[in-house]
Amino acid sequence: MSIWFLLNGMLFIWAVWNVAFGLSNHSSYIHILLGFAGFLLFIFNWTRNAVFSTIRNAESRQTRIRLAKMSKRIRPYHRWVGTSALIIIILHGSVITHLYGFNLTNMKILTGFLASINLFILVLSGWYRLLIDPRSRIRKLHIRLGISMFILVVIHSIF
Repeated sequence: MSIWFLLNGMLFIWAVWNVAFGLSNHSSYIHILLGFAGFLLFIFNWTRNAVFSTIRNAESRQTRIRLAKMSKRIRPYHRWVGTSALIIIILHGSVITHLYGFNLTNMKILTGFLASINLFILVLSGWYRLLIDPRSRIRKLHIRLGISMFILVVIHSIF
């Protein structure tokens, strides 16, 4: 099993904890639910990285075949899940801006803004790779953007 499964699981548990705590402390909570929905879609897509990492490192051929078949079934939805995550996160950011204003000195807003820019470029690189240029350079950029997105989401959830 890849370390990414462990990291994704820990981040998921942390996010559920933050959402439960946030729902009990806010009178308006649509922004929390939108953010959590976008997070779930992102983490669903990012778990494919953990699956691929496990495929590369698994010793059992049967395990590699089983994981590859599972990933192949999910692949057609990968771009649409990412695009849906982007749309939901844009809605989340709009509600946050309406409720709290656009104050980049607030670390929560700053990290969310940086994560949303990163997500936009991540989704754009995925569609670019599909429609225009499928070279490995774009794939590596897409993976690096995914890693930076994961880090930004962790930082965003801390603040």
